[in-house]
Parts: sequence; C-alpha cells; structure tokens
Amino acid sequence: MRADELRIEDLFEIPPDGGVARFGGERTLLYDAVALGLLRAQLARSFGVSVTRALLTRLGYHHGYRIAQAMRGAVAWDDEEQWRIAGGRLHRLQGLVRFEPVAPGRRLDPDAAAEAIWRDSYEAEQHVLHLGRADAPVCWSLAGFASGYLTFTHGEPVFCVEERCVGRGDACCHMVGRLASRWGDRLEEVRAPYQEDCLDASTATLVEDLRRLEAQLARARRAASEGEVERGGIVARSGAMRRVLALVDKAAKVDATVLITGESGVGKERVARLLHDESGRRGGPYVAVNCGALPEALLESELFGHAKGAFTGASAARAGLFEAAQGGSLFLDEIGELPLGLQVKLLRVLQEREVRRLGENHPRPVDARVLAATNRHLAARVAEGAFREDLYYRLQVIEIAIPPLRERLDDVLPLARATLADASARMGREPMTLGAGAARALLAHPWPGNVRELANAMERAAVFAEGVQVRAEDLGPLQPEPARQAAGRIGFEPRRTAAPSPRPPPTPTAPLRLADVERDHILHVLRAHGGRRAPAARALGISEATLFRRLRAYRDAGHDA
Repeated sequence: MRADELRIEDLFEIPPDGGVARFGGERTLLYDAVALGLLRAQLARSFGVSVTRALLTRLGYHHGYRIAQAMRGAVAWDDEEQWRIAGGRLHRLQGLVRFEPVAPGRRLDPDAAAEAIWRDSYEAEQHVLHLGRADAPVCWSLAGFASGYLTFTHGEPVFCVEERCVGRGDACCHMVGRLASRWGDRLEEVRAPYQEDCLDASTATLVEDLRRLEAQLARARRAASEGEVERGGIVARSGAMRRVLALVDKAAKVDATVLITGESGVGKERVARLLHDESGRRGGPYVAVNCGALPEALLESELFGHAKGAFTGASAARAGLFEAAQGGSLFLDEIGELPLGLQVKLLRVLQEREVRRLGENHPRPVDARVLAATNRHLAARVAEGAFREDLYYRLQVIEIAIPPLRERLDDVLPLARATLADASARMGREPMTLGAGAARALLAHPWPGNVRELANAMERAAVFAEGVQVRAEDLGPLQPEPARQAAGRIGFEPRRTAAPSPRPPPTPTAPLRLADVERDHILHVLRAHGGRRAPAARALGISEATLFRRLRAYRDAGHDA
C-alpha cells in the first residue's frame, strides 16, 4: 500500500457498542480538542510555558514513535519509503492537522529530511483561543509527533521544529525536520524539549517561580503597611484602583454579567480572572476567547458548537465554549469586535441561558457566567449602528471601568517595583530597586500603553541596569517617537494623550480624503515598527484584529500593505 491510499476505515476499529477503540491495532483514545486546549491553558498558567512545552513535546514524541512502530507491521507497504512518509497522512487521519508535504525539489531547507506545511492545526487554534497569540511557535505536540515518527523510521534521531506558526500570527504553520547530525550549531537549541531530562530544567524554572512567589508575598506584606493592595497580580494604591477592587468584591458575590472597559493594556483580563477566582464559580472552568482574533464563521462554531455535518469538515459533533465553561466563567475579550450577526445570537444565549449548536434544532441549557471586555466606546458604537443597543444593556448589568495609568499616578511606582521584581527574578538577577531619577522619569511619562508598557519598560531596565539600582538612563526611550506621535495625531480608540508633531505635514496640492490620510498613517506606523502588527496596533490605539482587517482591505484595493 502507498501512504496516500491510507483510509481511516482501514485503521480505526471500534465495537458497535463502544468500548476499546484501536488505531493501527493499538488501543487509542478520543479527546475533545477544547478539553485539550483548556488543559494546555491550565498547565501554562500553573507551571509556565517552558514546562508546558516540555510536557506536550514529549507526549507528541512518544505518540509518533508508537504509531511508527504499530504501522510498520499493520499495513502491507509497497516499500519502506511509503512507511516512512506515511506519518503526515496519519497526522491528518487522526484529526490533528492538515498535512501538505513539500517535495524535495521545492524545499526551502536543503538539509531537511522532511518539510511540510501544516493547516488547521488544533494546537495553534486552541492556544490562540485560550492563551492568545504567542511570540513563538506553539504546535509542540505536533512537532513532537513528527520527530518521534521520523526518528523510528530513520533509525536515528530526527528533530522537527516549526519555523512559522499560525499561533504567533503567521499565515500557516511550516515544519522542518532534520537528522540530528544536520542541525549544526542549532542542535542544542532544537533538541532541548526532546531530551529525557528536559523536565529537570523545567523544574529549575519552577524553583525560580517559587522564589518569585515568595518575593511577591514579601511585597504584599510591605504594601499592606504602606497602604497598597495587591490581589491577583493587580497592585492598587490610588483611590481609583481601590474603587475598582471594591467593585470587583461586590460583583464577585453575585452571578450577573460584567462588562470591563478601559484602554488597551490597563489589565482588563487580570480583573476578569480575579472576578472568577473570587466568585462562587472559582471551582469551575475559566474559559477565555478573543472575539477579534477569529473569523465570524469559526468564532460562531467555537462559541456555540456544531452538530456532525453542520458544514464542510464537521465530521463529528462538537461542544462550544459556552458548554465548556459550564459551571464556571466565559471571558469574551474584545467584545466590541463581535460581528452583528453573532451579536444577535449572543443576546439570545444571555437571555435564554441556552445555546443551539450549528446544525441542531434543539437548545441545550448552559450555566456559564459571561465576563466581557472591550477597549471600545460601546455607547458610540451603538450610535454608529455597529453594536446592538439591547446587547449593550444586557452586558452592562455591572460595568467595571478601569482608568488609564496616567489618571492614577499613585499606582505607577508600586506597579513598577512589582514588575521590576518579577523581571529580575525571571532573569536570575538580584532584587533591584528604583533610583530617584528613574522614579521621576516614570512619574513624568504619560503611559499611552498603560500597565503593559510599564511592564515592558521594567523588563528592559532589568536587562540594561548594571547594578542593583535602576537609573533613569537604564529605562531608555519609554516609547518610540513614531508611536508617541501616532497616539497624539489620530483619535483612534482608546484616545491617547496628545503629543505635538515635530513638524507640520506638507500641504498637498489637492485635498486628501480622510480614508487616504488614515491609510498612509497606519502604514507609516507599521513601517516604523518593522512590520510587527502587535506593537503597531498598540501605538495606533486599535486592536490587532482591527489592524489586520485594515491591512487586508488595503491589499485588496491594490495598495502596498
């Protein structure tokens, strides 16, 4: 048999009444992708990304190795090569990913033993849904599976890595696998998560995490004596943030829907998590989804689930995130980006407390508390006809408005000290303090990026400070000049503190359309950030999903974007 002739019915066996299922003659189990995504999120939040990566990579490696062993004798292969290249087909048949092999003559990596494009990766999908976009590739178990399968079939170690990944914003996932001897200087880097002792290194990371927690407890005791409050990673000394925490206390005691508003970077997700952790639902799941990160059709299926055959590719029934959050909380981030069609369906779920999966006629009761967040002015969106008024009032049962950092300067230094302590602990440095000059610089900065920008500034200071005290010069430029100008010149939501342009723009010979001015400015800011969408979106004061849609519209219109 050839690899491309493999069919699921030839490999998968299950008794009509259920029981022990087998794939390729070996016992196999069926798991829901959302359940695995929730497990990934829980591991990452509890033990960190490095531990989670090590666990899932090793899991995938053993899975691939075992499948290669089982398939060697389970199928009458035309030749050994067909058995070796069948791993990608088996990836697809097991529902893990759509595998598109790159032919040897077209490979981008001439040293590759295998190269492929992965589409519809369940790992990338679930990582974005539950943890947000990552800074590095996230298909850890898929890369492990490929490495384990290829290692067994080649008879020597093969290590596979993702060079591109949808989980970090790339258009597709691109996998490259090489024999260990062909990785050269990168060998130690790429084989680290495959090592048997990789968890030992991760244990060292856990020790560092425990030290950081001890430092946090010490800070909390000191903060209490100085009039500060620290809960769930939120540091509050100002009256404004104390009022936010007081409102969180009241909202946690009831089961009403909560709308959390505020500029990008103020800590809306931290407040949502604190609400869940201090509520009567803290024993249930906490499920988060970014409403602006997925296309409408996929988001609808993820939220409400679908029946088997509801659409092309729906080969099995699947529960949605509302059902996955049963007994817990569902956090809908960037709710202002929700398409109008889905707004109607969400309103019905909130009113009726039931969902109807795509392709089904009967409703299913759900018991999930909805926490929503937005950096949009929803009242203005209602006036524009972009957001339903009835949904707005349904979400606004309790509204928690988080003020920007520039309006609560009493919180700047306590937050700076807390994030500096975290950053120095992560880097293995001694506890660091803020010098007088650095403190003055922090208090003078307008913080258009809010707490997120402050955390980044402290991490940079922990890198560049030569001693245990951070000086003003260690902070560097607190925000790149193009981003600061962008925040002042164009009134995107959330509105930023105005900053004068260094020189007036040239007067055009003919009036420019507002849309053209907006497009030119967006592209200018994007170029100033080296084409990186996330920092460009923050500088412009819009969500990354909004920026992505603008750029796609510009490309469709024939502009260089």
